[in-house]
Amino acid sequence: MNEQQPVTLGNWMLTLLIMAIPLVNLIMLLVWAFSGSTPVSKANWAKATLLWMLIMIVIGVLFGVLGGVGIAMLGQP
Repeated sequence: MNEQQPVTLGNWMLTLLIMAIPLVNLIMLLVWAFSGSTPVSKANWAKATLLWMLIMIVIGVLFGVLGGVGIAMLGQP
């Protein structure tokens, strides 16, 4: 596929189906984000999705740590 051609509806449908499969979605996002043969629009979408995943993981870890600290503080006499 030419990197400058628009991504077709069928290709997006397949992409969204793949994104619903755990672990496969992460592997494919990495492939789409950093492969030279992926259309530019899809590569940018994959990079943005990976960045959002990273942001959500960081926020989740922060909430987990802060929640754990809060629970530990409540349990102290």
